[in-house]
Amino acid sequence: MNSVCNLISIIIPCYNAERFLLDTLKSVFNQSFSNYEIILIDDGSTDNTAEIIKSYGNRVKAKFTSNRGASAARNLGTSLAKGAFIQYLDADDLLAPNTLEKRVNGLINSNADVAYTDWQKLEEQKDSTFKLGDIINRSIEDIHPNPEIALFTDFWCPPAALLYSRRIVDKIGFWNESLPIIQDARFLLDSGLFGGKFIHISDLGAYYRVHRCNSLSKRNKIDFSQDCLTNAYQVEDFWKNRGEITIEQKNALIKVYGNLARFFFEYDRQKFSEIMEKIYLINPNYIPSNPRALNLLSKWFGYEKAEEIALIYRKLKQKLFWFFDFEYDKLLVEVDKRQMAKGKS
Repeated sequence: MNSVCNLISIIIPCYNAERFLLDTLKSVFNQSFSNYEIILIDDGSTDNTAEIIKSYGNRVKAKFTSNRGASAARNLGTSLAKGAFIQYLDADDLLAPNTLEKRVNGLINSNADVAYTDWQKLEEQKDSTFKLGDIINRSIEDIHPNPEIALFTDFWCPPAALLYSRRIVDKIGFWNESLPIIQDARFLLDSGLFGGKFIHISDLGAYYRVHRCNSLSKRNKIDFSQDCLTNAYQVEDFWKNRGEITIEQKNALIKVYGNLARFFFEYDRQKFSEIMEKIYLINPNYIPSNPRALNLLSKWFGYEKAEEIALIYRKLKQKLFWFFDFEYDKLLVEVDKRQMAKGKS
């Protein structure tokens, strides 16, 4: 097993990762599979990350650059990699013991291009500690028999849960630097668009940190949705350039565009109109199939009017929830006061 042809290049982009990098590297050093090289790209960190990297000496390969983003760091790391397999790993995530060995064996035995494992969330708490969360153990085939469709519409797993063959990485060419938020999802999708074969290793292989500061605020939601829209435009162009778009590809585009149209109706009406033009070019008679209420309202009043009604309903529901939640808190405080007064009497 420990031959040059089975070398894994583990590429870790680092930006202000001093809090987590030691644990991440420990999860690599603890692997049963030892035929790997570690490539650390410090993407202009302003904390102690560079010093931590330097402390490992020749146990790792390291490059120190100005801040250009994770995709640029991964592209640089890939250009330095000598392995037949590529493991991209975020500087705050963890590999489960033995997972590299299982992934390499899976790829070799199946002649697949991408091995993916189950993974578990590590959710940040209010006190900044992390608690084990849900285990995600679904397969691409659970979503759709065509990997392109599944990866474009619904399937995702973090880089820590994926091992790529060098041949598919070379086919893809580079990480898409125009998508700063969903870059990892796009690279996984590209492996499908470029004909990659996938194998699911049904075993817990990675731990993915969910940071409280990364929860989707309004601004983050808009940026995320804009990335998804740019990605959808690029995928549609890719499919068109490859030939006539199939029925299942059209359905996938309508699903993605439809979800984005719903979001942008509230935040950017011009963007909403732009997306609807795309949808109507694919299906001039488009009416959303779900939620069921939106489907019925669209049949009765037209889609745009249905969205207006749905938006009013959502905002009213939020206000009512806030009001009753606030009143409930006041009630608890009052009950607590009375109990304390009762105890003193």
